[in-house]
Amino acid sequence: MTGSQQLRESLLQTDEEFRRLAAQHRDLEARLGELSSQLYRTGQEELEKATLKKRKLQLKDRMEEIVRRRRDPPGVTALPPSVRG
Repeated sequence: MTGSQQLRESLLQTDEEFRRLAAQHRDLEARLGELSSQLYRTGQEELEKATLKKRKLQLKDRMEEIVRRRRDPPGVTALPPSVRG
């Protein structure tokens, strides 16, 4: 398991917002699976599918923002390669 995966697991245990976002992401994934498994979809279902994909991406972006914020707290900046030595 990578450090990033470990951080996500930790956030699922400790961060209520991250946990809520992850649950919503899973719910959208399940609904998208249902829609994708249909042989024929109505125009309304196609619109729903596109809307769900966009919302799912927004949730993932927010989750990644939380991971970055936890991994790289404010005020802590990485040293440029020339300074690292």
